[in-house]
Amino acid sequence: QVQLVESGGGLVQPGGSLRLSCAASGSIVSINSMGWYRQAPGNQRELVASITSGGSTKYADSVKGRVTISRDNAGNTMYLQMNGLKPEDTAVYYCNANGLRSWSGRYSNFDSWGQGTQVTVSS
Repeated sequence: QVQLVESGGGLVQPGGSLRLSCAASGSIVSINSMGWYRQAPGNQRELVASITSGGSTKYADSVKGRVTISRDNAGNTMYLQMNGLKPEDTAVYYCNANGLRSWSGRYSNFDSWGQGTQVTVSS
């Protein structure tokens, strides 16, 4: 199995910054892409940013210019640097990863989610 653990959420004032981390572990052979999603109360889960194994990135229009997604050299840890936070950024942020894992001598695809970390932007 593949586990994703997020950290770095919290309470921050408008205009502040936070850095979220997502560490992937388990029987991972390779990760194709990783992404951050968020879900506010009453809303659907939406993509915030994603990054491929080749380093290509994608951002939601609502966060462009304020958010940077990155991965470490090993590729199993992902970060989301958020600056200029706004109250509308308040949500539970989830990490997602998909790729190839090994299990009992076989390979299979995986698509895993973390448990989520709360980000609250309020004065």
